[in-house]
Amino acid sequence: MHGLVIKNTGSWYTVRTDEGLDVDCKIKGNFRLKGIRSTNPVAVGDIVDIVRNQEGTAFITAIHDRRNYIIRKSQNLSKQSHIIAANVDQAFLIVTVNYPQTSTIFIDRFLATAEAYSVPTVLVFNKTDILSDEEQHYQEMMMRLYETVGYKCVAVSATTGLGMDAIPAMLKDKKTLLSGNSGVGKSTFINHILPGANLRTSEISDAHNTGMHTTTFSEMLELPEGGYLIDTPGIKGFGTFDMEPEELTSYFKDIFHFSKECRFNNCTHTHEPGCAVLKAVEEHYIAASRYQSYLSMLEDKDENKYREAY
Repeated sequence: MHGLVIKNTGSWYTVRTDEGLDVDCKIKGNFRLKGIRSTNPVAVGDIVDIVRNQEGTAFITAIHDRRNYIIRKSQNLSKQSHIIAANVDQAFLIVTVNYPQTSTIFIDRFLATAEAYSVPTVLVFNKTDILSDEEQHYQEMMMRLYETVGYKCVAVSATTGLGMDAIPAMLKDKKTLLSGNSGVGKSTFINHILPGANLRTSEISDAHNTGMHTTTFSEMLELPEGGYLIDTPGIKGFGTFDMEPEELTSYFKDIFHFSKECRFNNCTHTHEPGCAVLKAVEEHYIAASRYQSYLSMLEDKDENKYREAY
C-alpha cells in the first residue's frame, strides 16, 4: 500500500492510504534518508510505501521523491536538520508585531529557506485587533516592506475574524504549511478556519511576552473546500541548514536584484569595493533589517545577535 503521511507524533506516523484508510505506522530503526542527516526521516506530507508484518503492525518502507520541503537546523543537534513538512504548495508564516513580537531575523530566515526550497510564502500578520496606534503603524510599515520585496501580506485577527474572510480562497485545493513562533495564534487561526478542529490554545507568558507550545506534533488537517492545512509546533528560532554563503544572495529577492550590478561576481556584499548591495543599503533601497538578516545568515550566528537593534 502507499499513501500520504498526515500526522507525526514522534514515534508513530498516521498514513492516509489511497483507499482513504488511516493507518498508524512505525519506521524501522535503521531507516535513514540518503544524504540528509535528519532528526525525523519521515515528515508530514511525504508520500510513502507501507507494509504490515505478521503481527499486523504497519511499517513505512520507502519514501517517494519529494517535490520540496521546509527544513531547519535541529534545536538540540546542530549537525542535524529537522524537516518541518514535505510536498507543500505554499507556506503561511503567521507573525505578530507584539504579543509576542516576531523578529525580522526570524521572518527573513524563514523566507530565505522557503525560497531555497521553492515554497511560495504568504505573511499573515495576526492579532491586528489588539495593537496600539504605534504598533499598527509599525505593522503597516512591515507589510509595505515585505510587499515591496515581493511577498503577499495579509492583516487579520483570528480571534475576532477581522480579515479572515479572504483566507479560505487562498487555501483552497492547496497543501499549506502553517508556521510561526510559539504564541502567534496558529491554533486560534486554525480553529477559525476549521471550527471542528478544537485545537488547544494557551495564554501568552506575561513575564517574557513569549508564546508557549500548544501543538506538540505535526498534522495535516483536511479542508472542507479541498486542500490541507499543515499544523506544526510553534518554533522559537529558525536555524538555517545546509546553505552555502555564495547561494545566500539568491534567496533574498531584494538583495539579489541589486547584486547583479556588483563589480565582482563573487561579492559577499560585506566590504568589497563597487558593491551595489552596500550602496543600495546606504541609499535605503534595501531595508537595513533585511541586510542584517542576510549578515546573520552569512555568519550563521545566533539569531539574537541583531535582534535588539531592530
